[in-house]
Amino acid sequence: MIDYSLVIVAPIDIASVIDLQQTTVALWHRQEIANPYCGFLHVVCEQHQFNYRLWHEEDVARSPDVGDPRIAAVKRAIDGYNQKRNDCIEQLDDYLVDDLRRRDVVAAVDARQNTETPGSAIDRLSIMALRLYHMQEQATRVDAPPDQRAKVNARLTILREQHGDLANSLAELLSDIYAGRKRLKVYRQFKMYNDPTLNPYLYQSPHRRAG
Repeated sequence: MIDYSLVIVAPIDIASVIDLQQTTVALWHRQEIANPYCGFLHVVCEQHQFNYRLWHEEDVARSPDVGDPRIAAVKRAIDGYNQKRNDCIEQLDDYLVDDLRRRDVVAAVDARQNTETPGSAIDRLSIMALRLYHMQEQATRVDAPPDQRAKVNARLTILREQHGDLANSLAELLSDIYAGRKRLKVYRQFKMYNDPTLNPYLYQSPHRRAG
C-alpha cells in the first residue's frame, strides 16, 4: 500500500501524478494526445507524452518489416523526443526549486542530496505506467497460450510492486526536500547529439559547410 500522506507541502501529491500517467496512457491509445492540465501537472503530462511517443516509435524501429528510410525517420524522431523528454525532466525539477524558493524552504546545513531528482523519478514512473499498460494488454490476449498469460501476470505482479516502491520513494524524497532534510539541485544533462555546434557529425557535415 502506497503512503501518499508522506507528501504534505509539495506542489502536487504523488497520487495525482500517478493517476495522470495511467489515465492518459489508456486515453491516448483511443484518441489524440492532449494536455488539459495546469501548473506542475501540465509539465508532468508534457514529459509523459514524450515517453509515450518514444515507446511507440521504438516499437516501429524494432519491426523487421520496416524499411531503411522509415527506420532513419524513426531514429530522428526518437532523438527529438528523447531530447524533449530530458528537457521536461529538468523543467519538473526547476518548478520544484522555484516552489521551494517561494515557500522559503532552505535546506539544512547538513542536508544530503539524492542520487536521483524528483523529475527523474517521475520520468521512471511514466515509463512504468507505459510498461504496465502494455503488459496488461498481453495478459488479456485471447490468442496467447495459458502458460504465456500466466508468465505475463507474474511479471505484472512484480511491476506493480516496483511501481509502488518507486512511488513511495518519491513521496519520501519530496517530504524530505520540503522539510529541508534533503537538498534539491537541478542537474543539467546538456545533451550534445542534437546540437549542431557540439555534435561533430553535424558541424562537420559537408551539407552544413556548403550552407
